[in-house]
Amino acid sequence: MRMLALIFGLACAQAAAQAGPVVASGTVPDEATKAAILQRLRALYGAGQVVDQVAVGNVVAPPNWGSHMQKLLGEPLKQVRSGQLTVEGNRVGIRGDVANEAMRQQVASDLATSLNPTYTISNGLRVNAPAQKLLDTALAKRIIEFESGQAVIRPSGIQILDEMAAAMAQISGRRVEVIGHTDNTGAREANLALSLARAGAVRSYLAGKGIAAASIAVAGAGPDQPVADNSSAEGRARNRRIEFRVLD
Repeated sequence: MRMLALIFGLACAQAAAQAGPVVASGTVPDEATKAAILQRLRALYGAGQVVDQVAVGNVVAPPNWGSHMQKLLGEPLKQVRSGQLTVEGNRVGIRGDVANEAMRQQVASDLATSLNPTYTISNGLRVNAPAQKLLDTALAKRIIEFESGQAVIRPSGIQILDEMAAAMAQISGRRVEVIGHTDNTGAREANLALSLARAGAVRSYLAGKGIAAASIAVAGAGPDQPVADNSSAEGRARNRRIEFRVLD
């Protein structure tokens, strides 16, 4: 049996409708555990903001894992914007943006004290609110489109990237990660490669507009970080996206 693993995509609760849904994915050992996790998330973010992609399977959970999850999925997570909480057995990872350094330390501390010493927490939270907000505003939740199955940017995407280049010029000196995402159609490995190639194409275009290539990191998440349900065409279209994240 495999050790269980869960991923929670986090949206700031104060602006959940604008930031997008909270996507819960992964595998848990039974229906009761799944129901309790979803109920807790819906209480935190609102029932309409939680997307259920949790499966029930043959996985092993540490002792009292369900009760620890109830404590972990608490109020501190509502301070994290555009982030992700990953739980693999008793290993917990948190990443995303918070308003200030004090909040970054407080959220990690609160998560740690909600668990017993057998759990480890990796703190990947970042204080990037002003610069990140600038990029988010420029992107305005639009999708940078590519030719089907290719890393060729369509004209509509070029127009968006011209605006993103102007926004990135305003935060010169900051490193930005461009992350490609796909839907779950096709093989995962192929989608990972395609998402990375598309992120690379975006970097190349931005470099051609005067943004230093060295300031742009690229990553390909493939289908692993959906923001919508892949069961509908609309959801798949939302998942095929480029994300801009300020690193430092």
